[in-house]
Amino acid sequence: MPLKFLVLYGSVRSERQGIKYARFLVTQLVARGHTVDLVDPLHSRLPLLDRMYKEYPPGAAPTPMPELAALIRAADGFMIVSGEYNHGIPPALKNLLDHFLEEWFWRPSAIACYSAGACGGVRAAMQLRATLAELGMPSIPSIQPMPKVQDQFDDDGTPRDPAHVRRVARFLDEFEWYATALKQARTAGVPYGAL
Repeated sequence: MPLKFLVLYGSVRSERQGIKYARFLVTQLVARGHTVDLVDPLHSRLPLLDRMYKEYPPGAAPTPMPELAALIRAADGFMIVSGEYNHGIPPALKNLLDHFLEEWFWRPSAIACYSAGACGGVRAAMQLRATLAELGMPSIPSIQPMPKVQDQFDDDGTPRDPAHVRRVARFLDEFEWYATALKQARTAGVPYGAL
C-alpha cells in the first residue's frame, strides 16, 4: 500500500553532512512506491519557539507554519534524521518538532541517526524516543545509525557503499509495517476523537 511519509532533517549547519543521509532515505522510500516530502529547517526557517502553531488565532500563524501543519496532518509516518549535538538532539530539529503537537498524533516515527564519529548518533536517538512519544508519534523499535556520515554518501544521497541499500531494507520494512497498521487503525477512529 503506498504511504505518505515526511523525512524530517535536523541540522542547519553550514557544512552539514547528514543531509546526504536524508536524501538517501527519501530515495529509498520513493523506490518503494511511497510519496515523500523532505522537511528541512534550513529552508522552512521557523522562528525560535514562542507560540505553538495551535496557539495562533486562525489565519495568523507565520509562514511556513500552516503549510507544514498541512504536510504533517497528511502524513502516515515520520522519518526523523538526526545528528548528535553534545550527546543530544539538534536545536533546529527540536524547534521544528515543538512548534506542533496534535498534528503529529497517531502516526509512527522512525529514527535514522548519524554522526561524524563511530557512534552514529545513538545518544541523540535515545533522547528523541522520549520526545517523539510525548508528541504522539512514538518511534518504532529499531533505529538506523550511520557512523562517519561524511564518508558514506555523495551530495545527492547516492551511497558510496551499495550495501547501504540492503542494510536499510529491514528498518524500512518495519517502518512501513507500523505506518500501515496505524493508518488502518486511524480509519476506525482514534482515542478522544481528534486527528
